[in-house]
Amino acid sequence: MKKGSTAQPRKVGTISIIVALFLTSGLIRLVEIAPAIASEIGPIAAEPAQEETMVASAEPVPDMPALLAAIQERERQLAEREAYIDRRQQTLSVAEQRIREQMEALTIAEESLAATLTLADSATEEDVARLTEVYQRMKPAEAAEIFETMDIEFAAGFFSRMRPESSAAIMANLPADLAYSISVVMAGRNARAPRE
Repeated sequence: MKKGSTAQPRKVGTISIIVALFLTSGLIRLVEIAPAIASEIGPIAAEPAQEETMVASAEPVPDMPALLAAIQERERQLAEREAYIDRRQQTLSVAEQRIREQMEALTIAEESLAATLTLADSATEEDVARLTEVYQRMKPAEAAEIFETMDIEFAAGFFSRMRPESSAAIMANLPADLAYSISVVMAGRNARAPRE
């Protein structure tokens, strides 16, 4: 029995030694590869810290209410500016419409005035032609008396319209200096007239 009882502890002792050797070998290998494991585990261990930073940055900034108030104020200012621009646009549209209406009225007034002036010119021309005919039919001495009282320019205008024999008879009855002055005005008008 003694033999059997000593054999058992020996077996257990040998196994313990082998396990101890395996553990020692494992520890040695673990010490050798520990830096490599640490370099691999380092980024993985750092990731939760980064997530915490990202979560922390997503949290509201303490100045968020002030920022929100500034944005709302800016929106209010923009809305006021837009309303002002709309009012100005409406005012300009009304002004443009009034200007258009006034331009149309002015065009109508110009056309009416041109027609009136044409009519007046025509009437004046008819009146002058009729008056010229009256002076031509008068006795030369009586017409000369009237021409003596007229302005020289005005008298020259009538003489320019008369038939040459009628104007010659009236001029013969005028004082020489007046007849000369009327002749100078008449000649001056013709000298300024275009030749071609």
